[in-house]
Amino acid sequence: MVHIDEKLEPILAEVLRRNAGEEEFHQAVKEVLESLGRVVAKHPRYANHALIERLCEPERQIIFRVPWIDDSGQVRINRGFRVQFNSALGPYKGGLRFHPSVNVGIIKFLGFEQTFKNALTGLPIGGGKGGSDFNPRGRSEGEIMRFCQSFMTELHRHLGEYTDVPAGDIGVGAREIGFMFGQYKRLTNRYEAGVLTGKGLVYGGSRARTEATGYGATYFVQSMLATKKHSFDGKRVVVSGAGNVAIYAMKKITEFGGKVVACSDSNGCVVDEKGIDLAVVKEIKEVQRERIAEYARRKGSSARYIEGGSIWDVPCDVAMPSATQNELTGKDARTLVHNGIVALGEGANMPCTPEAVRVFQEAGVMFGPGKAANAGGVATSALEMQQNASRDSWTFEQTEARLANIMRDIHDRCAETAAEYGAPGDYVLGSNIAGFVRVAEAMEAFGVI
Repeated sequence: MVHIDEKLEPILAEVLRRNAGEEEFHQAVKEVLESLGRVVAKHPRYANHALIERLCEPERQIIFRVPWIDDSGQVRINRGFRVQFNSALGPYKGGLRFHPSVNVGIIKFLGFEQTFKNALTGLPIGGGKGGSDFNPRGRSEGEIMRFCQSFMTELHRHLGEYTDVPAGDIGVGAREIGFMFGQYKRLTNRYEAGVLTGKGLVYGGSRARTEATGYGATYFVQSMLATKKHSFDGKRVVVSGAGNVAIYAMKKITEFGGKVVACSDSNGCVVDEKGIDLAVVKEIKEVQRERIAEYARRKGSSARYIEGGSIWDVPCDVAMPSATQNELTGKDARTLVHNGIVALGEGANMPCTPEAVRVFQEAGVMFGPGKAANAGGVATSALEMQQNASRDSWTFEQTEARLANIMRDIHDRCAETAAEYGAPGDYVLGSNIAGFVRVAEAMEAFGVI
């Protein structure tokens, strides 16, 4: 059981007091503080000038009303958010999430995680996150366009390529980014391509950005496996989710010789012992926008659909939770350990509960935390910013090669930091400390601001 150093307990108590009811944010802060006792013991200066307290407090929180008109002419109201968490290393960088579960606590947790994730990439980007409780599911393209335009009408005043650069997240893909970029361009009368990432290729997007998070997580897990002289080759893998991250994780796993036997959505999971047919999943999810149950109907006897079932009951060697936060519980982790799992990489942000993480670590399962394993998406967004700044466009192969190198560097940095602080193989501690130190050094240089 990991405990927080007594010097850091008052910091956590104050975070809990000042951010009442924000459970996901509490969870994210606690997980980082549990790692920092060793840093404060080795470098006491990090406990000075309320540096850690400042790091736990967002620099700016923006909440705004988003009115829009649906297809029947009725006025609808949603709430928009942007939490600009930390800009010590560069402009705020992080996605926009459109989902009914979005609230300020969710966005703060994501922005806090993003700060460390972005630091791990070694690129000059700070941490932020945003979104809305708008639900795009079942809405027409016209409704989604009008919502995005209204959302950007307020948010645009807080953005800029040297200030804050959003991207996509759950519920926000290339279509939504296009609508928001168009509105930003119209409002500002500037073609500021670097203000949003995840754009279409014809107006400043980067090749490999769509694939980056899933590919990057797979590169990270491959590096973890290599430390034990393993690889994906011949491994049985389950990937939760069936969205962008899951789809491209499955693609790269297959290229590495692994067999993905299950994927899921919020209604249930499909199991295909012959290996998930990615072309069918992409058509169902990206073209038809149907539920994953359709996969079993398409594939017939080779696949089965388990409505409301847990994908973590499917035996596997490697698991990659790639759907949403806290989707994998302690009970699920014990099932996976019982069934012989050897490695797990978080494709989503904080998909494993704290209990699940403890179960994996105590069982000796290689565990890649999201702030390290899924950093490929934001790393490639930063590469998109580089291309926009230089008015350049790289090939897919060039961009993927940069992504692969960045993910291997992140893995090595986390592993080396864990070993330096007396916990070899603990990627949670390694990622937290490596990210923290980089941000803290910049904050120290700026003085108390």
